[in-house]
Amino acid sequence: MRLLRHLFARSARGLFPPERMQRIAAAIAEGERRHRGEICFAVEAALPAQSVWAGHDAHLRASEVFAQLRVWDTEANNGVLVYLLLADHRIEIVADRGLDPLVSAEQWRGVCLLIEERLKAGEPEDAVVRGVSAISDLLAEHFPRTAGDDDRNELADQPHLL
Repeated sequence: MRLLRHLFARSARGLFPPERMQRIAAAIAEGERRHRGEICFAVEAALPAQSVWAGHDAHLRASEVFAQLRVWDTEANNGVLVYLLLADHRIEIVADRGLDPLVSAEQWRGVCLLIEERLKAGEPEDAVVRGVSAISDLLAEHFPRTAGDDDRNELADQPHLL
């Protein structure tokens, strides 16, 4: 059954057309003005059949995407990936080693539930924007932007359609 969901998954572009992706990018940029962390959003319709057959799941794929997009490549090791795998209805958040020990599993689960609630309501853009805002709150708590911080953007704000 899972294989069929992946083989016949609808396009992620349908849920996240370019104008929605631009608004998500703007939400990421806005959130990052409050903290020194970096947020990355990636969405994928489905996994290749051989990955599904091999038992790969959203968590493994999110870890791969985290590495491929170099979300780990920040000075303070405080990058965060929000990954959606549409065929499995899965939301994964991968935080780099500088942030992960500071945020509890319950806090990450709360962000996932917030995103899930809006996705179920048929509001994918709002789901991601609210998730980005909640992650920005966590980053602002642990990595607040201060007066002397430079304003460089270590990772592009543009979301990724995989």
